Amino acid sequence: MIKSGPVFTRPRTPAAKCLHIIRLNPVVTRSELVEATGLSQPTITRATAALLGAGLIRERTDLTQSRGRGRPTVPLEVADNNWMLAGIAVGTAFTHIAFFDTKGRTLREEDVATPVSRLSANDVIEHIIAGVNRLMTGLDLRLVSVGVTTSGSVNEAGRITAHNLGWDEMDIASRLEYQFGVPVVVSSVIPAILGSETQSAELGAEKPVMVLYADDSVGAALTVGDEIVQLELDGADALATQAMLNETGGDSFPAVVANADDQTRALLDDRARSLGTTAAELLTEHTPDTLVVAGGAFSDDPAAPKLFASAVRQATDHPVELRMIPSHTEIVRACTRAVALDPLLRVPLELGREAKAA
Repeated sequence: MIKSGPVFTRPRTPAAKCLHIIRLNPVVTRSELVEATGLSQPTITRATAALLGAGLIRERTDLTQSRGRGRPTVPLEVADNNWMLAGIAVGTAFTHIAFFDTKGRTLREEDVATPVSRLSANDVIEHIIAGVNRLMTGLDLRLVSVGVTTSGSVNEAGRITAHNLGWDEMDIASRLEYQFGVPVVVSSVIPAILGSETQSAELGAEKPVMVLYADDSVGAALTVGDEIVQLELDGADALATQAMLNETGGDSFPAVVANADDQTRALLDDRARSLGTTAAELLTEHTPDTLVVAGGAFSDDPAAPKLFASAVRQATDHPVELRMIPSHTEIVRACTRAVALDPLLRVPLELGREAKAA
């Protein structure tokens, strides 16, 4: 199985760097790849030849440019092929399943009911497997990898610990690898949010970015060099949505916000400010250029973003760009796509060899 680097590592190999640049630009020449990557012409030639051989890119001979003497310049672009990449975002009530092609375009997507409070962990996995099989029906494409994102944390072995799911070192990867016979990568939702950012950033645009996620779980992650590192947070459970529901007796967070009396509103405001204080401490320690916030704590409570931003500015002098992902649906789709595309973008040639060997 694929062994290279942590999930969402920025492109390291020449082939991965070339594919990344070709993805982000409609048509690219080999000389432009040399300039963008800083790699030598022979290295780029070998990398693009390998990507062509794997069927991941193609030459646009119709756009060939002749520049005096010498070999004509033939641009490159991402190729259409028969590969399909699956992304799975596990939630407490529903799990989002989607298939993507190698250009990152959504082929199909569906929400599968997975009420974790009423299902065993094995039943949740069976529901997910059934959902993937159902969604594949009628698609004349080859599944080559599966990516999974969940709340909580994921250790180096890919095992998930998520209190809101009731999972303690759950090994979902082995079950899915056995079922589908393809490589499986697993990530927490928090690094996945950052992964969706770095996958669309040009090489060299690697200023530090931090994400703070506050919903069913609360956590943070940071870009460090070419990797994404999940950060430890003290008292995170007390700021999670379930803590708010327990304290207010509500069934859903949007309903709590909509029906808040003065006492409940004070609790919500305190949560927003506490998240701001937590963010400020992280900003002071890690000094990123950008802080991305996401999750229902911000998107489902209209008053929270302003209170949060004010608390951040009051608690730290570190200059930072604040940005919010505005909706739960946007987060889920971004994370699903990011974790699905990760093996392709991180280790494209290795994934191609896995596909041929299967």
